[in-house]
Amino acid sequence: MSLTLSHRTRVTGGALALALVTALGVAVSGSGTEPRPAAPSAPGVTPFDTGALPWSEDGQTAVVLEGAGPVTTRGDGRPVPIASLTKVMTAHVILQEHPLRPGEDGPLIEVDQQAAHEAGVGGESTVPLQAGRKYSQRQLLELLLIPSGNNVARLLARWDAGSQDAFVAKMRSAAARLGMDRTTYTGASGIEPTTVSTATDQLVLARAAMRHPVFREIVASRAVTVPGVGTITNTNPLLDVPGVVGVKTGSSTPAGGNLLWACEIRVGGTPRLLVGAVLHQRAGTTPGEGLHAAADSSRRLITALREQLPRTRTEG
Repeated sequence: MSLTLSHRTRVTGGALALALVTALGVAVSGSGTEPRPAAPSAPGVTPFDTGALPWSEDGQTAVVLEGAGPVTTRGDGRPVPIASLTKVMTAHVILQEHPLRPGEDGPLIEVDQQAAHEAGVGGESTVPLQAGRKYSQRQLLELLLIPSGNNVARLLARWDAGSQDAFVAKMRSAAARLGMDRTTYTGASGIEPTTVSTATDQLVLARAAMRHPVFREIVASRAVTVPGVGTITNTNPLLDVPGVVGVKTGSSTPAGGNLLWACEIRVGGTPRLLVGAVLHQRAGTTPGEGLHAAADSSRRLITALREQLPRTRTEG
């Protein structure tokens, strides 16, 4: 069956500052070791003509081409609500605490009464779950990241740490280790407008999360079928763009539209990962309008970045 989800936190879519960080390698390890925080690199020249890029007039943006210079940012860089981008950190912590290798399902996790009760309640983005039914860790990560289930995020938090509050402490510690010093997590799902971050910090997280092979597989999936739930479709509207392999949407009225994306390309025959974060688009409107604006801005930016790299071709 096809699954339809509610849309509070997702939808089924000049001053210029430079921050210097090292680029993320394409190679990944299944060991579950905490990725090292990005360290400042030697000063370099951005590979892009930043003045010619179609930056959004709204919110803030950060982009980097791995192995090819510093992070480029646009916007004031103040912490803003990030909605369901929060689930990237939730998945990151779960995979650090309970590593999975490609092809592994992981332990079975029983759905509790709270997760079942929260399905379809309160206008949140949730997944219908039946109390007492067991799902593998891999399946719950799919339900977390693909349809953006808030009740799944909180279920995983309780499974890992006993309570959501205890899990949030782990999220904050992971953010500190990654150097995300302008980020505050207050929940596992992102429904709380008090969970705030910046485009630069979210770019750091996206680059770290994409080092997890299982995370990378899941966020690149257009749809999966989970027994007892049905067919679930990825909320990321950029997956129809050639080369895009993730990462995550997040939208709400206070957060506006937020989108983390990663695109596999080749530059002069060398594989590279182009990673971007677009935050706080059309905040104060509707989640749908915000996410539509974030997706449009991201598409324009990816196209322009490719055009500035004449020896670039998309993977796949």
